[in-house]
Formats: sequence, C-alpha cells, structure tokens
Amino acid sequence: MVLVAAMVCASGSWAVVCLFERAARTRGMQRAGWHFLTAVAAGAAIWCTHFIAILAYEPGAPVTFDPVLTILSLLIAIAGTGAGSVVAASGLTRFTPALGGAITGMAIALMHYAGMFAYRVQGTIGWDMGYLIASIVLSVGLSAAAFHIVMRNFSRLHRYMSAAVLLLAIVTLHFTGMTAFQITPMLVDDGFSNPAAMQALALAVAIVALVIVGAGLASYLIDDSARSESLDRLRHMALNDTLTGLPNRASFADLLDHEIDLASETGGKVVLIGIDLNKFKDVNDLRGHGVGDMMLRVLGERLSGLTKEGEFVARTGGDEFAAVQRYVDQPTLEDFLDRLEQALFTPIAGHDFEIVPGASLGVAFYPDNATSREILINNADLAMYRAKANVAHHVCYYDQSMDDVVRARRTLANDLRAAIENNELDVYYQVQTSISTNEIRGFEALLRWKHPEHGFIPPSDFIPLAEENGLILQLGEWVLREACADAASWTPPYKVAVNLSPAQFVHADLTKLIIEVLMATGLPANRLELELTESTIFQDKERSFSVLRQIKALGVNIALDDFGTGYSSLEMLRSFPFDKIKLDRSFINEAEESLQAKSIIRAVLALGKSLKIPILAEGIETKGQLSLLGDEGCDEAQGYLLGRPIPIEQMLETGKISLIEAGTGRQLRTPRQPVKADDGDRDQTSRTA
Repeated sequence: MVLVAAMVCASGSWAVVCLFERAARTRGMQRAGWHFLTAVAAGAAIWCTHFIAILAYEPGAPVTFDPVLTILSLLIAIAGTGAGSVVAASGLTRFTPALGGAITGMAIALMHYAGMFAYRVQGTIGWDMGYLIASIVLSVGLSAAAFHIVMRNFSRLHRYMSAAVLLLAIVTLHFTGMTAFQITPMLVDDGFSNPAAMQALALAVAIVALVIVGAGLASYLIDDSARSESLDRLRHMALNDTLTGLPNRASFADLLDHEIDLASETGGKVVLIGIDLNKFKDVNDLRGHGVGDMMLRVLGERLSGLTKEGEFVARTGGDEFAAVQRYVDQPTLEDFLDRLEQALFTPIAGHDFEIVPGASLGVAFYPDNATSREILINNADLAMYRAKANVAHHVCYYDQSMDDVVRARRTLANDLRAAIENNELDVYYQVQTSISTNEIRGFEALLRWKHPEHGFIPPSDFIPLAEENGLILQLGEWVLREACADAASWTPPYKVAVNLSPAQFVHADLTKLIIEVLMATGLPANRLELELTESTIFQDKERSFSVLRQIKALGVNIALDDFGTGYSSLEMLRSFPFDKIKLDRSFINEAEESLQAKSIIRAVLALGKSLKIPILAEGIETKGQLSLLGDEGCDEAQGYLLGRPIPIEQMLETGKISLIEAGTGRQLRTPRQPVKADDGDRDQTSRTA
C-alpha cells in the first residue's frame, strides 16, 4: 500500500508541475482553467497519498475516520494548492514562485494534520513536537524550491527536477509527521479493524486519485498536441505559399542563403532562375481570378514534383517564381531548365477551355554574376526581363551589359519621378491650321522634358518609363491640368488638344477628373479636345464607348488619333460620332511618292466627308504634302512646315496668342524662361499616349 501511495504521489507530482507550467504560460480565462486543474490534481494526489499511507499504518487497535474532518482535509489540499499556484505564477516579484510554493507546502501540512485529527483509534495519541515542526519546515521549504525551479525555466529537465522535489516535499511531510504520531493502544471492545476492507478502500482511493491525475495529464497532453499542431500549421503557413504549397518569399530567402553559404564553404556554384509567367494578367482579366488561381495551383503541383536533390522551386510573388540548383555542370542545368519549361508550357485544360501558360526564365550564377543574395536575385530578374522582351527565346542568361542598360533606365526613371515632383517638365504647343484659310484652329499640347545633364529626352524614351514605373497617371493628369490652365488664359479662345494614355482612359475616375480640371481652370468644355488611339478603345469597346459618351455629354470634343493604323477603323467610326479624325503621319510621309498612300488618303478624306467628320493630317513637313492635301479637300493640318512645338512664352512672342487682360477674372501668367526645342525632337514621338 505504501508503494501504491508512492505511485499516486509520483504521478500526481508530475501532473501538478505540468499543469502549473501551462497555467504560468497562459493568460485570462485559460490561466484560470489551468489553475483549477492544477488545484484539483494537486489536492487529489496529496490527499490520496496521505489517505492510502494512513490506511497502510498498523496502530494495533481498531481505527475509524471522522467524515467531516476527512472531507475538510481534502478541501484544504485543493484550496491551498490552488492559492499557491496562483501566487507562484503571478510574476509580481522574483520571489513569488517560492512564496506560492511555500503556501502549497503549508497546505500539504494542514491537510496532513487535519487528516490525522480525523483519525480515530482506540488508544492514547501523543505527538513529538520536534518531528512535527520538522515535517512542516520540510514541506514548506521543499515545495517553495519545487515551484522556484519550474518557474526559472520551463524546460523538460526543470519539470522533472521540480516534480521530484515536490514528491520529496509530500513524502517527507507524511513520514516525518507519522514519526511524530505516537499511539498507545487501549482496547475497549472486542472489535478490530478489517485489514482486507482497509486495503480495498485504499485501492479504491488510489484508482480515483489516478483517474483525477490522469484527467489532468490528458488535458495537458491534448492541449500540448493541439498547440504542436497549431505551431506546425502556422510554421507551414509562414514558410509556404497557401495557394500553391511551394516555399514562399521568406522561405526562399532562407533556402537561398543556405545554398550560397554552402557554395562559399565548398567552392561550388549556385544557379538562380527567375521565372515570370507570360500574360497571366490576361488570364485573370479574360477568364476571372478563379481560373488564374486554378492555373497557379496546377503549376505549383508540377513544379513541386519535378525537383531533385539540390533543387527547389518557390513562389515569390503573384505570377513570379524562382528556382535554385546547386550547379554541377551545364548538362545538369540544361536538364533542370528543360523540366521547368515542360512544366510551364504544358497546356492546362479547363471545363471548356485550354490555357498554355508559358513563362520567361532568367538565369544567374553565384559567385560568377553576384557577390550577395540581393545582387544575384537582381541579376536573375534582369535576365528574365530580357527573356520577356525576346519572343524567340524563353531562357536568357545574365551578362554585364544588361546591368548597365537597366541601371541607366532606373536612374532615368528616378530622375523622371523627381522632375514630376519638382515641376521640371514643360508643355509645348503645336499649331493646328485650316488648310483652306490658313487660320489657326487650335493647338496640341505636347510634353517635353529637358534633363539637367542629358538635355532634351525624347518622349519615346521617357513615356514608356512612366508607364513601367506607374507614373503615367500622374504625368497625364499634370499635362491635362497644365494645358487647360494655359488655354483658359488665351485670346483668341483657341481649342487645346490633349492626348489620353491607355492607362488614363481605363481609370475609373476619368470623367470625374475632367470635370474637376475644367471647373478648376475655368476652361469651357467645348475648347478641350481629347485624343485617343484606336488601340486604346479596342481593349474594351463597350466600356470605352460608354466612357466616351459620358465625356462627350460634358461638351468635350473627342478625336480619333493615328487613324488607319489600329484594329478596326471603320467599326470605330460606325459605333461612335467622333468630332475629328487625325490621319496618321505614316501615310503623309509617302504621299508624294506612293500611289497607294495617296489613294488611302483620298479614301479617308472621302469617308470623312460622307460622315461629316473633319479630317486633320499629321506630320506635314513639305509644301508638296500640304498642296496635295489641299487639293484633296483635307480640313486641317499639323506639322513642322506649319509650326514646331513651342512653349507658351514663344507663342506669346510670335503673337499667335495673347493672354486675357488683368481685371477679367484671371491673373496674367509670368512667362517662363524660353527653352528652344531640339530639332531632332520630332512631334510623332511627343505624345503622352
């Protein structure tokens, strides 16, 4: 029975330490719940250990128990250990763990001696006060040490040590206390205790104690398992992409760092392959994001299944992936690239469609092409963008010349951003003239940028940069505001034509922006003409015509630019009543030499007359071209022969316009320093579109 008591005490001590440790780690109601389980398990273990050991004691006289004091001793054990665990885990001071342990030790002692007072035996009871005090001191001291140990460190070793010391506290209290307990038998009747019944009762108590302790441990283990599963789940979510299951950007960075460190130690090489899917945005736009996600999942499964030892593939962005291989030799790398291409170019079948994903791959080597992870990634991206621009090759290898070109473009993009922020751009104006009367009909606003170091930058260079770097909306809005503000101050009140870029046209607030600009500048709507190309409209014809109708309802004029070079010119004219058609300069350039070009010009002019839409010919550079257009009945012309693009200051100097006088509601503008345009800066490359 003493061995049974020891087993109950040992298992109970371990359970108490584990449950207390969990209570100390948690907060709020969870902490209260764990404290309750700690108190119940501790009270049951201590009380049952004491009760079983008492039943094992043979006083040589009949024994009974006072039920009230017996139950009270159990309650003392539960309440006292509960209070002790709450104090020990409170963290108020660094001494509170020991204080809580001391409270628990005192509860053990009170429970023991309350149980002893419940012990009824036919005999005289005496106490050895030395052993009694020693038992209390041992209980309090060892319990304080047990809680102090576990609160110092929540490691498994410290939990074992704490459980062992708590076991020692309970055992020393009981046996030292029992040594202090002295009985002189005095037989009053002939009845004796039934040893078999006592043993059965002790076993029943032990079973109940083990069930309670086991329930506490089960709660701990279930919570531990749930926490472990949650941590595994969180770790997987933190390191893997949720859609494809591939390593994510953070995991990719760690894995690549490991491979680079390994290559540095062994003198090997690492190959990084940047992967960008082709036309993934088109898939999302045409078939919806659900199909786009399905495509990414399929590619993720393919890519995760093709890797061998020393290789891995990660998803680093929306439609961007990266693959890494420990370089062995060129044939091994070529095999890896072939496997990647097969996974990326094999068609994906849907319910009623088939998608051929396709991708561009850029290859860079460490340490041949880079000295760090960041440079290696950057160089692989450069090679990938080169592959994207080269229709004939899906895979490109990095070389130094790429870096120089891209670095120059990035520098220029940063300079452009600064030029926009610092108002260093200019709007030039090119005159549009009536061919029959030579009267000025209006001016087209053209953007110019004079770089402080490189001089005039052609719009054909900086407009694509603005589109690539997300500056085109800001740039287009600035030109619109500047042109409308300038035109509002002109007299005579000529029209001003402003090009709309495709990015501006698809912007949801275009109509709202136009209204706001017209109101802010005071320019009448009928003096603003917006030019856009057929290709811009063709991207989404229904929406495009809806937006054009909203703009036209404001009174703003709409001109179809570069007519004859787009997708479906006649369909455009049939679907929407444009205010003007601008005949593309490519036909004008060949008009004097090419009979076909001249025939096309006649056909377009005849079409315009039949539809009652004025035609403006662009790029007039010779008198012969102007004479030809006049003979064929063209309405308006624009080009170097009639006037180069010039800033507003030169327009004032030439007398083409004057500003509204003071007192009419607008302040006279202070002319900016005239800037002479570069002769090589031709108007066909100057549109913001």
